[in-house]
Amino acid sequence: MSSVAPAQLESTSVLAALRSPRRLRTEVLAGLVVALALIPEAISFSIIAGVDPRVGLFASFTMAVTIAIVGGRPAMISAATGAVALVVAPVVRDHGLDYLVVTVLLAGVFQIGLSLLGVAKLMRFIPRSVMVGFVNALAILIFMAQLPHLIGVPWAVYPMVAVGIAIMVFLPRFTRVVPAPLVAIVVLSVFAVLAGVDVPTVGDEGALPDSLPSLFLPQVPLTLETLQIVAPYAFAVALVGLLESLMTAKLVDDITETRSSKTREGLGQGVANLVTGLFGGMGGCAMIGQTMINVKVSGARTRISTFLAGGFLLVLVVVLGDIVALIPMAALVAVMIMVTVGTMDWHSVDPRTLRTMPLSATAIMATTVVVTVVTHNLAAGVILGVIVACLLFARRIAHFTEVVEVAHPDENTRVYAVKGALFFASSNDLVYQFDYAGDPENVIIDLSESQIYDSSTVAALDAIELKYRQRGKRVEVIGLNEPSRAWHSRLTGKLRAGAH
Repeated sequence: MSSVAPAQLESTSVLAALRSPRRLRTEVLAGLVVALALIPEAISFSIIAGVDPRVGLFASFTMAVTIAIVGGRPAMISAATGAVALVVAPVVRDHGLDYLVVTVLLAGVFQIGLSLLGVAKLMRFIPRSVMVGFVNALAILIFMAQLPHLIGVPWAVYPMVAVGIAIMVFLPRFTRVVPAPLVAIVVLSVFAVLAGVDVPTVGDEGALPDSLPSLFLPQVPLTLETLQIVAPYAFAVALVGLLESLMTAKLVDDITETRSSKTREGLGQGVANLVTGLFGGMGGCAMIGQTMINVKVSGARTRISTFLAGGFLLVLVVVLGDIVALIPMAALVAVMIMVTVGTMDWHSVDPRTLRTMPLSATAIMATTVVVTVVTHNLAAGVILGVIVACLLFARRIAHFTEVVEVAHPDENTRVYAVKGALFFASSNDLVYQFDYAGDPENVIIDLSESQIYDSSTVAALDAIELKYRQRGKRVEVIGLNEPSRAWHSRLTGKLRAGAH
């Protein structure tokens, strides 16, 4: 049974947007703004990967158009990304473009396979502190990516960036008919051309293609050696792409207060990478910066904006390349700075919030941010953040377990009650909480207020029984609920309790 509310279906419906001139205008203009922002990013990522700019630009086109059709999160933008570029750079450097394309194709297959296995369901295990750290790290990385365009540049860049930011801050207070980022880009571009200001432009980032993408069949031997070369990189691309895309989808869910199919999004990413590989692209995944421009800044909500972002990108670079090349980078930097401000969870770093939040939550968030920023790898930051969260959770829960003496029915019997969750972190100390020498010959351990969660607890109970038995005393375990009884009956006596 679908749990998607009718209001959500309406807000993300393509047909509803097509019937509403106001919403359609929002989607079209959002797609245009995103396309303009994609161009310098795609060129930069191509340079990182060590390929021609057309490889990154065509990858952004095919990823955006394909994911608009098959993806699970409406309005989310997928294109060539820095994370994927960093992973595939060694393949290009050591083996060339053909092996890169094979890597992208295999990554798509891996993503489809992992999605069918239910990897998207693992998103529920990502704590809020990791999500907040992920968002803040993204904001920092987006801003850091703008620094090369702000350092060692002509002085005119700085007032242009300031004017661009001012337009995006103040224009929405008067009108939202046209997205403020688009106005900023147009105003600054016209000014730069008419005033003849010598500032870096999009054309300075790299040559724009002048032809349409075509099918590309890689010329590589279909051997086990080829598989051994590309498989590790392909699996890394698949994991990084899925993690970034699913995290971004969850973020968009929160912003738009709608739900999306994470499994479909994972499958869509795989299909999009297969299509991208067939056209000689470098692969990609969801782009947080462009997604924030589309959803948060421009207000887009449907697949129309994503599809048009890809379509506009192709038209802009192939048909209007000479005009696009004149856009000053200062305009796009201003847009991305505003994206940074909008992406950052400022409440989470407010001193008042930090004073009230548990230290563990702050540590998890800080770990995610620091690792992501230092490595420029979102997957590494999130994975390590989740590991830290699990360790801190296990440590905290372990302290909630206690053993108390509750009764002395007669002089030969003592009853202990074990309370709390019993798993590896709490049960390892369980064996030391009984008075083996001083207890009478009959000992009852009551587990009515506890729950067995793993084999470590069964091994600990076996060790306790063994210690009493070595002293000629008898132990009875009572109060097991059904799940605990299943663990205990299946494993007791089979876990080498004597090792304790």
